[in-house]
Amino acid sequence: MKKKIQGLSVTLLVALVALAGCSGGGNTATTAEPASTGNASTAAATPEDVPTDVTQEITTNLAGGEPYTLDPAFASDTTSYFVINNLYEGLYTYDKSGEIVEGAASKVDVSEDGSTYTFTIRDDAKWSDGEPVTAGDFEYAWKRVLNPETAAYDPSSLYYIKGAEEYNTGKGKAEDVGITAKDDKTLVVQLKSPLGFFPTIAVGTPYLPVRQSVAEGDDKWAAEASTIVGNGPYVAKEWKHNESITLTKNDQYWDNESITMATINFKMVQDATTYYQMYKTGDLDMILSLPVDTLDQEKSNPEFLSHPSFSVYTYSFNVDEKPFTNKKIRQAIAYAIDREVLATNVTKGGETPAYGYVPYGITAPSGKDFRDEAPKYYEFDPEKAKQLLAEGLQEEGLTSLPAVTFKYNTSDKHKKVAEAIQELLKTNLGIEVTLENQEWKTYIDTFKQKNFQAARMGWEGNFLDPLGVLAHYTSANSNNFTNWKNADYDKLIESSTYELDPAKRFEQLHEAEAILMDELPIIPIQFSADTALISPKIKGVVFDTRSNPDLRFAVRTEQ
Repeated sequence: MKKKIQGLSVTLLVALVALAGCSGGGNTATTAEPASTGNASTAAATPEDVPTDVTQEITTNLAGGEPYTLDPAFASDTTSYFVINNLYEGLYTYDKSGEIVEGAASKVDVSEDGSTYTFTIRDDAKWSDGEPVTAGDFEYAWKRVLNPETAAYDPSSLYYIKGAEEYNTGKGKAEDVGITAKDDKTLVVQLKSPLGFFPTIAVGTPYLPVRQSVAEGDDKWAAEASTIVGNGPYVAKEWKHNESITLTKNDQYWDNESITMATINFKMVQDATTYYQMYKTGDLDMILSLPVDTLDQEKSNPEFLSHPSFSVYTYSFNVDEKPFTNKKIRQAIAYAIDREVLATNVTKGGETPAYGYVPYGITAPSGKDFRDEAPKYYEFDPEKAKQLLAEGLQEEGLTSLPAVTFKYNTSDKHKKVAEAIQELLKTNLGIEVTLENQEWKTYIDTFKQKNFQAARMGWEGNFLDPLGVLAHYTSANSNNFTNWKNADYDKLIESSTYELDPAKRFEQLHEAEAILMDELPIIPIQFSADTALISPKIKGVVFDTRSNPDLRFAVRTEQ
């Protein structure tokens, strides 16, 4: 039986309780039942709901198109995660209530000082080809992510482990990393310092297992359905590139009897109008990210769902690219954007203006929301924007702003937001902004290569805590693509990670956010909300504030 994970830090527990009180639910995820209103319902599917004469199959869409990768080491986006999280399982996983529970591990022992975790791998944990999952598979996979030659996407997620950062940055050896498979069933993990919310970090994608013989036997193993070997609830049955991916229940999965949905069909249709029409004609059972133009009419539809997401919609600056090397020019752009107009008249999906970087939903020791404790940064002020632009141009020896290009990935919503920002900057600052869009896979590479002046990105919190988003912008963090570095910021993030006094910890986090907002390597635009349409034939899809919908326990009630 899966056990709920204990030992979360007091601060995080407070955060979880607080977020559960928000509209749409918190990390104790809510399940969406189409017969509900626009917010997620708490009604879940039960065994009695599963009809014996209905094929348990769901068809949904990957609005981002072709996944960037299905190799956990290189995944960086929600499109890839949506598929990957069904193909692999870490030591921890989520149950149907959204609680963190043991996954591939049957038992977790934590040392008295909280710095050493000993995981026992399940006897019945198997790969999809029937081979046993071992502790060595986890040691290999995690050290593969940390190996600098791998050039994995997010090795910094493992930096909490002793020796991990040193190895990844070329200052240490693999054998000195605190990840040791004592035998096939026992994995010992030594942290740099006690960390109560380690389970919420270790449930992340970089912590998923990969088998050495598979990864090293074929460097393109993750590119085709026939060569992917996972240990999760599903296997990849068919992958028609740029068209569809079909997953079927993994009969080797240790807990496969609890998985209700037998087949998941992912279509890859990027045009919002097209996938919206496919839903209306019954070709799709569920769609996410509705076309903006449909939101007003769909909000009264009982099949419509909107709920808050622990993520922030941003534009990132490359601070090494002129003219955004100048802080005052970056600040001028931020003051010239009317976020209320964007939320009310452009996106219209339940998003809220972001006058800071940490989203709502985290209760501080004071009892207030973290966001409400902080000042409102960069409220719309066109006169201040003009003043800062003039000062910044003077500092740079310029009389006018050089040509600037804002990049975004192809999407109905992103296009409308980019066009609205373009118009706001022209109206309020008199500057001309060129817009450039790219398909998702190309865009991800562009962003990672820092080939932009300003570029759209959405950051989802790694876990429900201010650190879940603020840590992205430390100098060493692999999610920081802005070229911005600040030693004081790094120190505050490091100290707040291990600070045990909640009041002092939140004081440090506020100081860190204040530095980030002053230096402004990124502009927070909106705190996100997820929208969806779900067929009344489908029940029990689990939605969460910081992840893709969980389809494992959904039920089709009729064909």
